[in-house]
Amino acid sequence: MGKITKILSDEHKNILRLTKLIEKECESGENINKDFFIKAIYFIRNYADKFHHAKEEDILFKELLKDSVQGKLPCNPIEQMLHEHEEGRNFIKETEIGIRENNTKKIIENITGYVNLIREHIYKEDNILYPMADGVLDKKTEQSILNRFSKAEKMKDKKKCLLMLKEFKEIIKKRG
Repeated sequence: MGKITKILSDEHKNILRLTKLIEKECESGENINKDFFIKAIYFIRNYADKFHHAKEEDILFKELLKDSVQGKLPCNPIEQMLHEHEEGRNFIKETEIGIRENNTKKIIENITGYVNLIREHIYKEDNILYPMADGVLDKKTEQSILNRFSKAEKMKDKKKCLLMLKEFKEIIKKRG
């Protein structure tokens, strides 16, 4: 695994940790903790989307779509990855609407849809797209991407989001 894809794959692990906690909270049925979901949405929007997906969409995917790289890829899964990012955003938007409407069924349906989608999405990236990227990006391009990633690492809410993962775990633990 290259440096770029290792960074992104490590971020996937944090997102997957949250999906396990979301699943656990959904098991509460009608007694779900809506505050947990409000915080989970904050994490998803800021860490998974603004931080992680932005690195993919604004940096890695753009490099992979360049003409010089395009001919080297055996196929182009990027359109599908972008579509799934949008699908995930829609699930989160609908979850938020469910929270505002105090509609537990809508919350659980949409957040579960997000969890299922993001797990499959991460599998595809880690096992298909990232190995492809590792095979086609030259050292110069890789270094350029890493430099741009380091700017993204300065995201002000990144640390807060990572601390939230610990907080989420405690919330779930208290519920039993």
